[in-house]
Amino acid sequence: MKLVVGLGNPGKEYEGTRHNTGRILVGMIEKKLEGKKIKFITPDIFMNNSGKAVAPLVKSKKDLKDLVVIYDDIDLPLGKMKISFNRSSGGHNGLGSVIKALKSEEFLRIRVGISPATSKGVVKKPKGEKAILNFLLGEFKKPELEALKKLSKKVAEAVETIFAESKEKAMSLYN
Repeated sequence: MKLVVGLGNPGKEYEGTRHNTGRILVGMIEKKLEGKKIKFITPDIFMNNSGKAVAPLVKSKKDLKDLVVIYDDIDLPLGKMKISFNRSSGGHNGLGSVIKALKSEEFLRIRVGISPATSKGVVKKPKGEKAILNFLLGEFKKPELEALKKLSKKVAEAVETIFAESKEKAMSLYN
């Protein structure tokens, strides 16, 4: 079973927040990829426990190959994405939970940028733990959501390429 997981937090109060980027994008791309035999899930469990929702769906090494996790990345500029494989969590607690529950880093992830950037593309992320938390749990503004909507086309194409061709092809086309 091909599985795409969008990380985020359940509940109305988190719906439009930057930390829910994975959930938001899965909602956008699910419509674009209808009929492609891909299961899309947005766990109804808090981000830091995401692994508990993913682990029961991934029972073997083969299942790992058919898993893509989409989540927010504060180190990437808004509107950008990066596909990676077999890497650490990079300090992202939701991804860390998935890695711990699966006892493996050998799955694909699509990191989606959420930070503002300068005209030269340099990320301007908040400084300090409290500022970062407020930023992550802050709601997207309308133009930011438009940037995500625009990016969702590219994310959908990347997911389709991953499953129809290979992760290498997707990484060479979309990174």
